[in-house]
Amino acid sequence: MTAIPEKKILIVDDNELFLRLLEKFFRGAGYKCILSNSVEHAFTSLQLEMPDIILSDYEMPGSNGFDFRQQLLAHKKYRHIPFVFLTAHTNDKMVLEGLGMQAVDFIDKQTPFPVIVSKLDNIIHTVQQTQELNTEELKKAASALNIKSAPSAPPELQGFGVNFIYKPYRDYPGGDFIDFVKADERYTFVVLGDVMGKKWQAWFFSFGFLSYVRSAIRICVLDHEYSPARILQKINTVICYDEVLQNVLSSLSMLMIDCTTGQITYAGAGDLPPLYYSSREQKIIQLTSSGLLMGLKQDGNYEDQVLDMQPNDKLLLFSDGMTDFTDETGKHNNYELFVEKMGSFLGNSKSFKALSDDLFAYFANLAPVDDCSMIFFQKTTT
Repeated sequence: MTAIPEKKILIVDDNELFLRLLEKFFRGAGYKCILSNSVEHAFTSLQLEMPDIILSDYEMPGSNGFDFRQQLLAHKKYRHIPFVFLTAHTNDKMVLEGLGMQAVDFIDKQTPFPVIVSKLDNIIHTVQQTQELNTEELKKAASALNIKSAPSAPPELQGFGVNFIYKPYRDYPGGDFIDFVKADERYTFVVLGDVMGKKWQAWFFSFGFLSYVRSAIRICVLDHEYSPARILQKINTVICYDEVLQNVLSSLSMLMIDCTTGQITYAGAGDLPPLYYSSREQKIIQLTSSGLLMGLKQDGNYEDQVLDMQPNDKLLLFSDGMTDFTDETGKHNNYELFVEKMGSFLGNSKSFKALSDDLFAYFANLAPVDDCSMIFFQKTTT
């Protein structure tokens, strides 16, 4: 059964007692409460955690509720969070002014707490229904245009077992993308990218990056150039001149698999270090790269690393969605924990499905905060 995401509310009120009473009722209704006693503190809280809805008092010393709302509207990151005013004194002029700021509702402080909770439940439910409808419509459009962030199945390669995981965050397409480009029977290129940004915006730009990746690979192959580092440099140069993509950054891992020699050549652009398991040494090696994020600087400093894969050697590429999670204390990145768990998984002879099932079972209580993508390789023959 899929776990229901916890609802988060930011409550802003300078009355400490009233703030705690609201917290008690919202927690009892299944909300995670973020409490602030001033507008200044509320903005600090927003930088740490994004709520599903904001409930703010109007009358506060210093900046009042209207000031707070106007400041939120000036921030692209915060303006779309549903906003509700909570006040002890209302009049038609105040309500009209607040609604003119795109506030969803005004609630009198005399309203019973269960009714306040119910009102906000309905607002969040309506927003979620609208988002789900928009998501389904966009998915239909993407399907009709045959636009995909990941292939339907991994390629079959001589001497290698290949598999992958692609799980969009909360089923919203995001910035992760995976691709396999088969140059010929000998060479296959593998790409794992992560465009910075959230949900549909990142998803949209990911296709711009993918188009450049595919074109660069094809052009380089026609010129008999098989270096992932050289290909990354060509992609990066074009992106830095692209008026649409030049301000959009992306990490990128690129491999070239040589089915004749059994070698894998790797180059990275701001990506997480891939994990290489050596069956001979029975240990994991982290493949660090000095390459910069795509679009950050024209000279990306990309370099090739060649791996002589031996039978049962394994290689793992993954996005930061596999290492980032939230718990009751907030967002965390735990790359070290991921490496530790993968050390035990890669060292056994389990299938990829068993490996991925074990991994997700282990992280089941750690809520993901981004797309989860992972590509797995194993050398199967000499």
